[in-house]
Amino acid sequence: MGKKATPRWKLFAHEYCKEMNGTKAAISVGYKEKSATMQASRLLTKEKVKSEVERILAERAKKLDISAEKVLSELAKMAFANMQDYIVVDSEGYAYADLSNLTREQAAAIQEITTDSYTESTGEGDETRIIKKCKFKLSDKRGSLELLGKHLKLFTDKTEIIGLDELANLLSKARSRVQQPANA
Repeated sequence: MGKKATPRWKLFAHEYCKEMNGTKAAISVGYKEKSATMQASRLLTKEKVKSEVERILAERAKKLDISAEKVLSELAKMAFANMQDYIVVDSEGYAYADLSNLTREQAAAIQEITTDSYTESTGEGDETRIIKKCKFKLSDKRGSLELLGKHLKLFTDKTEIIGLDELANLLSKARSRVQQPANA
């Protein structure tokens, strides 16, 4: 007796979880390119495929220790980062970056750091001075705030629901306007 072959729907679920692209997953498990999108759509509506995808994603999240709480926490770090946490302003009003006391939470909000140091002649004999520049960019604050706002349902479209009696009344008013003579 040979080893039992894995059903194609199960292979599809595993492939789908790699890139979350149904068409690519369908092609990779043997469906023709021409019908791959349709097959993927059909497979993704099947309960056993949906359950397998959910199982795989939950297993991956557990393995990577990913939770909604962790994702929201990281978003909050980026959304509420403030440039004043990273700079010092001297008595003349010049600002410079001071990353010496950077916390892990503050570091999570930094997207990019570029440092540059060079020497410059002062023009007074052999004297030179060392110039150090530090440029840093924080994560996209607006994007992070938008994602948090969506999670908190701050930006949902509101739809007004009216009852049948009110709808009939509105239709009646609309009909009477249409039926009135133009010069009335």
